[in-house]
Amino acid sequence: MKRLKISAISYLNTAPLMWDFDHGELRRKFEVHYTLPSACAEELRAGSADIGIIPTIAYQTIPELAVIPDVAIAAKAAVRSIVLVSKTPLGSIKTVAADSSSRTSVALLQILFRNGWLRGGAAPAEGGQPFPRFVSHQPELKKMLRVCDAALLIGDPALLVDRTKYHVWDLAEEWNHFTGKPFVFAFWGMRKAALDVYPEREQLAGQFQQSRDHGLSHIDDLAREWSPRAGLTEAEVKTYLTKNIDYSLDAENLSGLNLFFHLAHEFGMTESNRPVTFIADKSGEPAAVETIG
Repeated sequence: MKRLKISAISYLNTAPLMWDFDHGELRRKFEVHYTLPSACAEELRAGSADIGIIPTIAYQTIPELAVIPDVAIAAKAAVRSIVLVSKTPLGSIKTVAADSSSRTSVALLQILFRNGWLRGGAAPAEGGQPFPRFVSHQPELKKMLRVCDAALLIGDPALLVDRTKYHVWDLAEEWNHFTGKPFVFAFWGMRKAALDVYPEREQLAGQFQQSRDHGLSHIDDLAREWSPRAGLTEAEVKTYLTKNIDYSLDAENLSGLNLFFHLAHEFGMTESNRPVTFIADKSGEPAAVETIG
């Protein structure tokens, strides 16, 4: 059987999703390559990968993608690993150094600014807070803050920010405060052409869901493995993976995702606002899709 190529992310928050690919029998069925979130999307776009953990906004820019149901990297409240860090109060931020490895986080921050959804500053109404200029930068906080007023950090580096030294906003928490909805940062996207040639296509969704479930049942093992890598205590790793990250794509998360797609399209960040198309779930039935009119 031909092995499908998977483009994955080597961040702590993806570790539970990858359990069976790193430790189980799925290693023999898939070829896994680790890279950055934005690179996952580009590899899917170019056809050099068949499946990838993609920033959600990339779904709107890559045609012929389907989504594996009920698996995501989301947050129903504070996420801790997607933060805006500033030297100045919110109203004084004129420039933001943005870690461009996740376009979804950049788009989310822009939406929060445009709507005045960051607590602690003026709304961007007439005469209110101006929209800051975004500058692409490598995710090194000290260097980012030397060239800009604030920095957008994602992933593991964000977990290490000393919040006593800076003004810090958790983007998922800010989104939830004003919309009442969770935020979905990433999910598994798959090229439909690859699904057509995969001989176990009816089992594929279940394979990815089961890998997630196995990872979540091995949190202690993941904490021991990732604690030295991430520079966190084992207790901090466990809390992050079980309390901050939600790995489902349930109806509540899907509602937040569709609102994000709607706003990104409204503000001209994407050319389309197409509904999510899922591959068949475990039962062989397509998952339900919610749309925003």
